[in-house]
Amino acid sequence: MNELEDKAKHIRELILVALTEAGSGHTGGSLDLVDIFTVLYFNHLRHRPQDPMWEGRDKVVLSIGHTAPVLYATLAAAGYFPEEEMLSLRKLGSRLQGHPSYEFRLPGVETCSGSLGQGLGVALGMALAAKMDFSAGSGTMQRVFCIMGDGEQQEGSVWEAVMAAAHHQLDNLCVIIDRNRLQIDGGTETVMAIDPLKDKWTAFGWNAIEIDGHDYSQIKLAFNLADQTQGKPTVIIADTIMGKGVPSIENDYRWHGKVPNKEQLKDFLNELQ
Repeated sequence: MNELEDKAKHIRELILVALTEAGSGHTGGSLDLVDIFTVLYFNHLRHRPQDPMWEGRDKVVLSIGHTAPVLYATLAAAGYFPEEEMLSLRKLGSRLQGHPSYEFRLPGVETCSGSLGQGLGVALGMALAAKMDFSAGSGTMQRVFCIMGDGEQQEGSVWEAVMAAAHHQLDNLCVIIDRNRLQIDGGTETVMAIDPLKDKWTAFGWNAIEIDGHDYSQIKLAFNLADQTQGKPTVIIADTIMGKGVPSIENDYRWHGKVPNKEQLKDFLNELQ
């Protein structure tokens, strides 16, 4: 394995152990986003774990707040807080709530999230503010990354934000859609079809890129292309596998909101790729 793959495997271990200890949470989506988070935080993002409020940092908004374990595990692996704190996931009074909560001031968490369809609106506000600050003379153009689910594309508020971001030419905004084709009740195309997704975002004035969300070279290239795009925001539609890394639960929508017990944890850690 290369360094990023090693890091991703460790993050998946942290997620599985924390979810088992918590006894509740969302396994499938948290696991399938690991490769994207690994490349973002360890290869691309401008950030300082020891100075989390650094003014020059890029920002990450996790719109699909129920996949908070992947955000927490990545932040812990990056050094924002001790990895041992992952065992407090979803516990009363913990900084690691079931959905990201800004109230608890966990380093690296930029905003509350969890009500689907709202994260992009927050992210575009951040991106617009960053552009205004830059125009007023701030030193660095801050970039904003918004992680969304594909089931979330069924929300009307998403498309209002998509239209507004294109109107304001927010080329410092990058959306990543976790396109695993599954949501809590089954397949997205059965619950409410969202394809052709790329064509829709393109029609709204975005630079739309489709990738394999587990191919590190494609993820890196997509982030670089987003950085280079001028005059319009970018959406990266990442084709992913729910539960990625644990073959026995991959592409099983029942693991959307299900966690392993202690015996399953042992098996999953042995399976982990």
